[in-house]
Amino acid sequence: MGEHFEVSVAGIDMRKTTTTTKVLETVKRKYVSSSSLLHDPEVLILNIVIFAGIFVLLLIIIIPVAIVVSNKHKSTSSGGTTSTGTPSNSNLDQVSDTDIPTAAKGTDLDPFTWYDTKDFNVTYTAETVGGLPIMGLNSEWDDSKSANGNTAPISKAWGSYATTPARGVNLGGWLSLEPFITPSLFNYDSKLGIIDEWTLVTHLGPATAKSTLEKHYATFVTEQTFIDIANAGLDHVRIPFSYWAVSTYSGDPYVARVSWRYLLRGIEWARKHGLRIKLDVHGLPGSQNGWNHSGRQGEIGWLSGTNGATNSQRSLDFHDQISQFFAQPRYKNIIAFYGLANEPKMTSLNPDDVVAWTEKAYTLVRGNGIEAYVVFGDGFMGLANWKGKLQGLDGLVLDVHQYVIFNAGQIGYTHAEKISYACKGWTEQAEESMSTSTGYGPTMFAEWSQADTDCAKNLNNVGMGNRWTGTYNSGDTKTQVLTPICPTTNSACSCTEANAAGSAYSDDYKQFLLMFAEAQMASFEKGWGWFYWTWVTEDATQWSYKLGLAAGILPAKAYKRDFDCSQTIPDFGSLSETY
Repeated sequence: MGEHFEVSVAGIDMRKTTTTTKVLETVKRKYVSSSSLLHDPEVLILNIVIFAGIFVLLLIIIIPVAIVVSNKHKSTSSGGTTSTGTPSNSNLDQVSDTDIPTAAKGTDLDPFTWYDTKDFNVTYTAETVGGLPIMGLNSEWDDSKSANGNTAPISKAWGSYATTPARGVNLGGWLSLEPFITPSLFNYDSKLGIIDEWTLVTHLGPATAKSTLEKHYATFVTEQTFIDIANAGLDHVRIPFSYWAVSTYSGDPYVARVSWRYLLRGIEWARKHGLRIKLDVHGLPGSQNGWNHSGRQGEIGWLSGTNGATNSQRSLDFHDQISQFFAQPRYKNIIAFYGLANEPKMTSLNPDDVVAWTEKAYTLVRGNGIEAYVVFGDGFMGLANWKGKLQGLDGLVLDVHQYVIFNAGQIGYTHAEKISYACKGWTEQAEESMSTSTGYGPTMFAEWSQADTDCAKNLNNVGMGNRWTGTYNSGDTKTQVLTPICPTTNSACSCTEANAAGSAYSDDYKQFLLMFAEAQMASFEKGWGWFYWTWVTEDATQWSYKLGLAAGILPAKAYKRDFDCSQTIPDFGSLSETY
């Protein structure tokens, strides 16, 4: 067993013995192997009784310990999880904690402090690129895999996205939290005001926040995630992450740099299964939009306000680091798109400031060796308004997010109207944006979903209600919706069916949701392709590709679809427009 026991039985020092056999041999030598036993029957009987008592006592002590130790070694060597549900971290058996320098112990470079070490290189190194650690990365990689038979292996150029569009999915809510994706992490009394990652980690405190979030990073997305994504006929993955993956600033409560290694491991798992990557910076210093998925809900402190200039520079410094890191040869093939800033709210920011910052960031990352397409967000300005802007910057791509449910004028469309709008309205926008005569030029659609209501819990920020039933109390008279705006615009509007599990959907509703999804896919492939938001949620079926596949409301293979907008759209007369 290889374990020692702090026990003394009948004068025998158990610390010197490690097996039942050795203990019994010791007892035999001490109490049985005496010549006097052969001549004195009474002594013989007495010693046999003593020996039997010791034997029973040893069984009581040793067997339970043996079982515990055996199970411990069994779970550790299995490469799975222990009986407590935690990762076995069996690859730590290859190293000693004495190999970790004293200065690094307890830091993010100490693998003995990591919740999960699967597929990480746990041999200590202090080497950095761009000031960012390579700790955890294996030195070799293999770009020979393709996502499916319709795509080239990662080692070969994709070709033209205008003719072979991306079909991808987001890993939202993983490295940048969103309350509607993982409501269990935000299940607190509303009086505590826990509404975003900032307030969550502040409430938890540094130690608990680190352990809570790292467990989430390790379990919410696993290698199986990437296997399933490839099996769904998808070929790209957009990974949102935020600036605290790299560093934090004075006053920040965020868990610093822990998500970094999970980002790197996720990229390696994507590579293993032939999936290309779109890097997406979801949260920048100061928040670029004031929404909870930027990390902190409230004021926009990026490019505006007292610290606007400081946060602008911090954001450039952040890109200086990560662009140096991702310019390494190992990322040349797999990173197809490099995102600068997710959803800058240009309806609140000065648009000229955002355009100027975008040009600076583009020049910086190109100068650091990034060869991937660089992506910037449309900022909700309207695609036609990007005509003539940011021209002459090679490989710069406009990123658009299309939803009907956040628009008070569109959420009330009937089922048939929503599909029609996807087929006609969004197709027209895509085609106009792709031409520099009517729009920006290269355009992709990196977020969309099947949701036809805004009913999902926490979708419109924690506790703010929804537009569908007229309970969206945003606190802003310009955006709040306090009367129902489902198609019937009355008290019949309900979220019950929209929020039900996919298994409870009627066949007619499933037909609508599948057609709505395929209509959007067809439309967005008029541009450079699409990324569904998002792969998995805890319970919001219409926002989860994984749950949608299980419910039969998404095509089994993303590249093999039945509806392409050329067919007649049913009127869905049997479906209620109120749910």
